[in-house]
Amino acid sequence: MKYWLMKSEPDVYSIDNLHKDKTTPWEGVRNYQARNFMMNDMQLGDLVLFYHSNAEPPGVAGIAKVSKVGVADKTQFDKKSEYYDEKSKKEKPTWICVEVEFVAKFKNLVSLADLRANEKLADMVVLQKGSRLSVQPCDKKHFNVVKKMGGL
Repeated sequence: MKYWLMKSEPDVYSIDNLHKDKTTPWEGVRNYQARNFMMNDMQLGDLVLFYHSNAEPPGVAGIAKVSKVGVADKTQFDKKSEYYDEKSKKEKPTWICVEVEFVAKFKNLVSLADLRANEKLADMVVLQKGSRLSVQPCDKKHFNVVKKMGGL
């Protein structure tokens, strides 16, 4: 099993939306490295820290798990979507995503400041300078520390 951190703006899609919907495809990712993580590395059952970005405060709001892999991102074919890609073809899609399923909402949001303040997380990818990927790997030890900080 692998561990991941996935970012979403809570005014677009939050941990509460995922709780209500139960599952969602992780659409709209238009960075090749993040796409490649979803396409090549994520596996069924992998656990995900669900991170609220561009929020006050930003931070980890809960946990999800990968429930489907190899899903074509349907927004690439929707001409009305900001994520439309005219070069992508249905028979050979450019953008592949995963579906994630709700696991738990943290009792306490683990803010970015809280993450930075915990020396056990000093080398966590999300805390590295220039780390802006919306989908990124997370070490099991970091996952467990954050989970505990969130009250689970």
